[in-house]
Amino acid sequence: MNQDKVRHYVNDALAKSEVVIYAILGGLLSVTAFVALVSAGKPLWENLRHWTMAVQTLHVLDDLLVVLMLVEILHTVRISIHSHVLVTEPFLIVGLIASIRRILVITLEAATLTKGGSWSGEAASGVFRESMIELGLLGVLVLVFVFSITLLRRCSTSEKPETQ
Repeated sequence: MNQDKVRHYVNDALAKSEVVIYAILGGLLSVTAFVALVSAGKPLWENLRHWTMAVQTLHVLDDLLVVLMLVEILHTVRISIHSHVLVTEPFLIVGLIASIRRILVITLEAATLTKGGSWSGEAASGVFRESMIELGLLGVLVLVFVFSITLLRRCSTSEKPETQ
């Protein structure tokens, strides 16, 4: 009987420490997302004021997608605190956002390289080949993430009992 009390006490202490750690993690993620949002908003505001938006598009878009990933991770932490269950779907969504973010960054970098007139020679063909391989792999990864999310949603809806 004494052993059961010790197990119960240790379990309660670990559960409370888990919630505290999740709360601290959530707070740090919130601060990080807010700082990243402000850091993306500042150059956006400056470029809109001076009508030079095309210059910083890549950086602003990259920062905003990082904010979106941080918010999705924060959502996952919130769900974990509430239900004490690790949910898979938000991690898949973060992976999908990260893959799409990288695709956008590669294509925008390629566009800026071609506009600069420095797109010639052996180095350029190597960069092009590597970029195309990475884009192809990222495209497959996006399809895998979308398929996984769809499959996960179908399985979770088929497991729920129908209420009438």
